[in-house]
Amino acid sequence: MTPQELETSIRGGRLPLLCYLYGEESFLIERATRLLLEKAVDPSLKDFNFNVFFGNESRGIDIVDAALTLPMFAERRAVLVKRAELLKVDALEVLLEYLRNPATGTCLVFNGLKIDQRKKFFQELKKQGALVEYKRLYENKLSAFILGEAKTQGKPMEPAAADLLSFLIGNNLQELSSQIEKLVLYAGDRPRITLDDVREVASSSKAFTVFELARYLGIRDLSSALKSLDTLFRNGEEVPMMLGALARHFRQLWRVRELLDQGVPQSDIGRQVGINPYFLGEYLQQARNFPRPELSSIFEELYRCDLASKSGGHPYTLMHGLVTGICGGSVGQAVDGG
Repeated sequence: MTPQELETSIRGGRLPLLCYLYGEESFLIERATRLLLEKAVDPSLKDFNFNVFFGNESRGIDIVDAALTLPMFAERRAVLVKRAELLKVDALEVLLEYLRNPATGTCLVFNGLKIDQRKKFFQELKKQGALVEYKRLYENKLSAFILGEAKTQGKPMEPAAADLLSFLIGNNLQELSSQIEKLVLYAGDRPRITLDDVREVASSSKAFTVFELARYLGIRDLSSALKSLDTLFRNGEEVPMMLGALARHFRQLWRVRELLDQGVPQSDIGRQVGINPYFLGEYLQQARNFPRPELSSIFEELYRCDLASKSGGHPYTLMHGLVTGICGGSVGQAVDGG
């Protein structure tokens, strides 16, 4: 079963007797679990019809006993097993028997980080379609996630606004959801969240300042880039975060420059690189500032700066040298780790 299939089933009132939600994306797992439990158990009767266990400290027989208990004053009860990947072998053996004949009045939910499909316990869950994996979203899927979240919260968002928010926050879905809630409130009675809304709400954030730093480097505006850098250090931003954001930005510029050199039409460049048309002109302008050999040197410098920052190099000196070198076209000579 896919996450989408599970959510559709839950919202349609078809609750599974068994499901094991696992994967790297804990935010989506917790949200799906919350939705499932809200549908499965009447909040006013939760004390009678809901049990929580933890895999590292629970016996299989105790979980089974709870699952076999008849619901009180309700149609069903729910049992949640958190950190289920830590269930011991003997617990899995006891639970395996339950999986083969689950109680019709109980929704048994497991949450875990990973699974071992060689074990009979997971083979049985797979046979019943009860395994649901939540993979970490790739960057090219973030804008679609943001647009969906905004629509769910009752306020559609402009695609360009979603692209900017995904750039600023990255794939931290918890933070993205929080920012979308702020944007919904900020937009008020207006029908949709705009690019200017994102810029305004995010203008004081560290992420927005890193976004500005990347942009100023792209247009080789040394004065503005150094001001952004100073702001980041005043706000306590860490060098690895800055370098990660810059690496992401220059990866996109490299790909745009590569396609420009191949004579690919501009409209196709935006589609292939995944850049919203609103931002495409600026990316094209920036990419033209950097021939590919220089971009290669910039990546070498980003890597060297990262290593130097982890081995005692002075953070501000490293970043100041990097910024100066990129804006001045002298990368390869600017950062010495001092």
